[in-house]
Amino acid sequence: MMSLVSPESPFLQLKDHIAYSVEGVLSKIIWKSEVCQHTLFCMAGGTSISEHTSTRDATLHVIEGTGVLTLAGEKISLSPGIFVLISANVPHELEATADLAFVLTLSKAS
Repeated sequence: MMSLVSPESPFLQLKDHIAYSVEGVLSKIIWKSEVCQHTLFCMAGGTSISEHTSTRDATLHVIEGTGVLTLAGEKISLSPGIFVLISANVPHELEATADLAFVLTLSKAS
């Protein structure tokens, strides 16, 4: 999958790339390098991602919409501007209560 930005085209307006399916999750890689990956996720309202873990640290930055992230059993309300650190190996799950767009950044695996 090709990145949305590159050294030749180093910027973009994220809102121009937000698109929702009728249900489910769409994702687009914004930038990927050897140390991290930034991905735009667009979740249709009512969609959820079941509990899972990752071997990599991650951050989640909400662009638009609302949802609930359950991180190690704690519910976190998601709305535009919210920024969350998700440490490696911590169980988490996500529900979009309305259409929800966010950037997920994964660090290099330790």
